Amino acid sequence: MTPSFADVQAAAVRIAPYAVRTPLVESPVLNEMTGGRIFLKLETLQRTGSFKFRGACNRLAMIPQGQRANGVVAFSSGNHAQGVAAAAQLFGMPALIVMPSDAPRPKIEGTRAYGAQIVTYDRIGEDREAIAGRICVERGAVLVKPFDDAGIIAGQGTAGLEIAQDASRFGVTLDDVLVPCSGGGLVSGIALALSGAGLAARVHSVEPENFDGMRRSLEAGSRVQAPGGKLSIADALMAPIPGSIVFEVARDLLAPGLVVSDAELKQAVNFAAQKLKLLVEPGGAAALAALLAGKLDAKGKTVVLVLSGANADFGAIAEIVSRLGDFSRPS
Repeated sequence: MTPSFADVQAAAVRIAPYAVRTPLVESPVLNEMTGGRIFLKLETLQRTGSFKFRGACNRLAMIPQGQRANGVVAFSSGNHAQGVAAAAQLFGMPALIVMPSDAPRPKIEGTRAYGAQIVTYDRIGEDREAIAGRICVERGAVLVKPFDDAGIIAGQGTAGLEIAQDASRFGVTLDDVLVPCSGGGLVSGIALALSGAGLAARVHSVEPENFDGMRRSLEAGSRVQAPGGKLSIADALMAPIPGSIVFEVARDLLAPGLVVSDAELKQAVNFAAQKLKLLVEPGGAAALAALLAGKLDAKGKTVVLVLSGANADFGAIAEIVSRLGDFSRPS
């Protein structure tokens, strides 16, 4: 079932007691660099450190009381894992998460800290959906997908409702909104919310090179799988193809997608740490990377960058900042 704007509004009510209403802040540094007005949606401050809690909380809240005892199962590289684990803990439900064995340690430890059981798998050689599906059958549990679910999309869309409300508060008309994209639940949910709220902003997905399934699908007019290959530094953004429900929303609402390289993602992580004083994981910095690399001309425009997550390995961030030194635009 494709979610509607009413579903996003209902999700906002449903998760209000639990989710953080994250701030939308203007960045003088980016304004000066770009000649536009640049606002940052700080989902890095969301419960569990990423936007994923919104969708997970909404989806779990929709499970009838009589079905909750058998718990939930999810598969994720980390942010959805923590979102589901945290929501399950809040609702008193057992949670089992299927995670890649090479997931960043903070994401594995964070998921376990919320009380979830973890089953690891080989990202290259094993099928995480098959593993999760088998466990669901064994336990009679509910499968909570990371993006291709109407309840998840509606929950992620609540971030877009907040953007619309805050844009009104600032008295600005948004031209473009840049959103990190993997399977597309966040970017499609935000586009749905902004459109439903009457905003005409162009919403762009931002994906890593070779994992740009959304960009390719939008261009083709149907779902297309990206080639994949060498793993990206943005471990949270490596879904090769957008979800089918996601794309039903995205195809009519999204502007052309943008693509960033690992080098550009590292520059964005470095810039966020040094200039913005923000800790942002590589996938969460994709929108910032696109802006800094000139993938969108922001001069004279009002632009929102969604910083979608902060669940980074501190050592890896420190290494990026140390190696790159003072920020300079990628050439």
